[in-house]
Amino acid sequence: MGMTDEEAIGSLLKSTLGITHTEDILLDAVRDLVREEVKGYIHQKLEDHPSLKEEFKAGVKALMEAKIREAAALVLIAKSAAKLGVKLVPEDLREEMAKELVGAVEKEIATILEGR
Repeated sequence: MGMTDEEAIGSLLKSTLGITHTEDILLDAVRDLVREEVKGYIHQKLEDHPSLKEEFKAGVKALMEAKIREAAALVLIAKSAAKLGVKLVPEDLREEMAKELVGAVEKEIATILEGR
């Protein structure tokens, strides 16, 4: 004897979501709600104390600038390491290696620009 449509849908939902998956969804939702409440509390404290809000903003700005400088330094190190790598390769293989290196870098840049 076959299942009714309701039984089939119920069975499909249970097998797709699973009990533990449903529990995970609920826990994640509760965590998100707690985070939103904490963020709201923090925002209100910052609004209540404008000088603290400005100080906090300045700290975040300094942190972002430091992270950007760090990224720029890492790019410089990678560039230097690539140049060093080319210098270490025997001259008869340099052109081939340089082409491969440029191709690899182009692919990485394309991936970054595509937002992957």
